[in-house]
Amino acid sequence: MPRSVRLDAPGLIHHIMVRGIERRDIFIDDEDRYTFLERLSKFAGGENNQPYAFVLMPNHVHLLLRTLADVPR
Repeated sequence: MPRSVRLDAPGLIHHIMVRGIERRDIFIDDEDRYTFLERLSKFAGGENNQPYAFVLMPNHVHLLLRTLADVPR
């Protein structure tokens, strides 16, 4: 069954979850976590979104952010 259309408009808050396949760990060690956080800071530090919170778990990540401008797809 296909997913329903997602609502995406400037100003909305999004909960984003990324999980490993079959719930496997996505971070092997602290270096993996630091690399992810560096990449997240480059993305989240942009002018098109505003991060509120994040949680790194061994097998998944939760992100809470607000989109600030229309981003072309």
